[in-house]
Amino acid sequence: MIEFEKAEKAAEYIKSRVSLRPEIGLILGSGLGFLANNVENASVLEYSEIPNFPTSTVEGHEGKMVIGRLFGKNVLALKGRFHVYEGYPPSDVAFPIYVMKLLGVERLVITNSSGGINTDFKPGDVVLIRDVINFAFRNPLIGKNDERFGVRFPDMSQVFDKNWMEALKNKLKEQGKEIKEGVYIWTLGPSYETPAEIKAFAKLGADMVGMSTVPEVIACAHVGIKVLGLSCITNMAAGILDEPLKHEDVIRVANMVKDKFARIVREALEVV
Repeated sequence: MIEFEKAEKAAEYIKSRVSLRPEIGLILGSGLGFLANNVENASVLEYSEIPNFPTSTVEGHEGKMVIGRLFGKNVLALKGRFHVYEGYPPSDVAFPIYVMKLLGVERLVITNSSGGINTDFKPGDVVLIRDVINFAFRNPLIGKNDERFGVRFPDMSQVFDKNWMEALKNKLKEQGKEIKEGVYIWTLGPSYETPAEIKAFAKLGADMVGMSTVPEVIACAHVGIKVLGLSCITNMAAGILDEPLKHEDVIRVANMVKDKFARIVREALEVV
């Protein structure tokens, strides 16, 4: 359950520190926080100084909020997110979404690093998230609902904004480039999945797997924020290549695709 007053207190603190009002949010996953370094006229807040805000504990998640101008838009970028496997309840993981909404954010580019299940993917691909599967069976909306945020039973059939996705695909196609699409499945972690689990997930229709994103996406559906999801394939999932999985490889591959990833995010912001 998200407490309105706690989110409001965090939002009011941010407003007191930053004059610019963001219109688009960005959540930058493992190894992808570099994009926030491109924000112009940036105001930087440590998560630890924002009232009621969780703090990041995972390598590749710096724990900073950056507000400023990026590719011609007023943005709020989160360098690092929170995960249920860190011990946070899903409501805490989703807390930044509610703060963003109170700050006036209406759109969100949400990113992650994931393991590729679809064998048409390869490490280094940036994939458009078409839909999600909540295989962690956790939900940030459990508990009393506050109608000031949204309805008790939010619709999840169009969480990812189709018009935004089509506009991005068309913009890339004009440049002779294409972007792959897929379904992202959320597992609890922090252990990586077994080969048997990956085979099962493929049969469920999943194209990539990771340990984040879905709580925030559910929260966006709750408060009415439009979402565009981008997943960086940093490794093939367990059993596909018969190689051990290591977090260092996730960070390494994310660093390798910086230019491609930044270009796609730029196009995503420019088409809205």
